Amino acid sequence: MSDTYTVSRATTIDASADAVYERIVDLHRWTEWSPWEGLDPELHRDYSGAGSGVGARYAWSGNRKAGKGEMEILRADEPGRVDIKVVFQKPMKSTSTSVFELTPEGDRTGVTWTMTGPHSLFSRVAAPLGFFDKLLGKDFEKGLAKLKAVSEN
Repeated sequence: MSDTYTVSRATTIDASADAVYERIVDLHRWTEWSPWEGLDPELHRDYSGAGSGVGARYAWSGNRKAGKGEMEILRADEPGRVDIKVVFQKPMKSTSTSVFELTPEGDRTGVTWTMTGPHSLFSRVAAPLGFFDKLLGKDFEKGLAKLKAVSEN
């Protein structure tokens, strides 16, 4: 087994790459489409660093479902790619990288969301059985569906 895991999902959105990119590169706008939005109605959010793009940071702290962690945009190539370092502190400690790749397809945009990180004890057990991909992949599918819905309106 590899030392790292990779989970990836993709969709096509009937909107320009610029419009989709703006919803990803501005962490304040993740409340519009994040699959984890709503896990804790009293979630504490803290934004710091750049307003959007490279250096933008977002930290959260919430109930057991929401956990605690932070994100920082490491790369932002308009309108094609956004790389984000994701650090989870609770419920499990882990560090990973999320990459959003946007591919213009005429008036539409192909969006691929991929997360890569080192295996934890949980993912080492769950990955060979397909649970880890299904669990995280389900969240990515939900997030991409919400990103599609808000981008197409």
